[in-house]
Amino acid sequence: MNAEFWLAKWRQNEIGFHTPCPHHALVEYFSILGLAPRSRVFVPLCGKTLDIHWLMAEGYNVVGVELSRLAVEQLFAELGIEPVVFSLSPDIEVFEGPHIKIFVADFFVLTHALLGPVDAVYDRAALVALPEEMRIRYTHHVMEISCSAEQFLICVEYDQSRLSGPPYAIMAYDVEQYYGQVYNIASIDRQTVPGGIKGKEPGFEHIWILRRLNATHAGSREV
Repeated sequence: MNAEFWLAKWRQNEIGFHTPCPHHALVEYFSILGLAPRSRVFVPLCGKTLDIHWLMAEGYNVVGVELSRLAVEQLFAELGIEPVVFSLSPDIEVFEGPHIKIFVADFFVLTHALLGPVDAVYDRAALVALPEEMRIRYTHHVMEISCSAEQFLICVEYDQSRLSGPPYAIMAYDVEQYYGQVYNIASIDRQTVPGGIKGKEPGFEHIWILRRLNATHAGSREV
């Protein structure tokens, strides 16, 4: 798995992972986090997800990172926002509008200084997109750049030996392995995936909320 894999998916419009409505769990459970109005929510590997539309409509500021410039162009077009676009370096471009900022970059080049303060991480499509050998690096980096902000995490569970990812199976013990030293991990819901994973393999979708051990809550207001 490399950057070109995902860039090719967008160029060829092979985006079956993109869904035509906000995720049901986001709509049903995100309020559990208890975020204040205009809290800043980080969406890693965001694509052009309609979850961003929902978050903004609910009054949150959104910051994301996405490898594909095409995906980000489509996101802003579908939001009806004319972005301000500028480059921070040869490897990092920024699309910015009211209450939204998206970095067009490799996730791993993003730093806390660039990202700025965030109140929560919404991870629907990042951890499940990465093969096992990349996940430790990803989870360490997302905690580093977000200062271990609380997370709303959506994973899928299925027999990985019977189907190749992405999305990859992330079991409960994986979540504990990746995040258990830093977060209190709460299981919010676990439901059967209608039609199975990729329409083939029976599986479950598991919703988690991760709150930093001994955390104190403080809002950020950067856009």
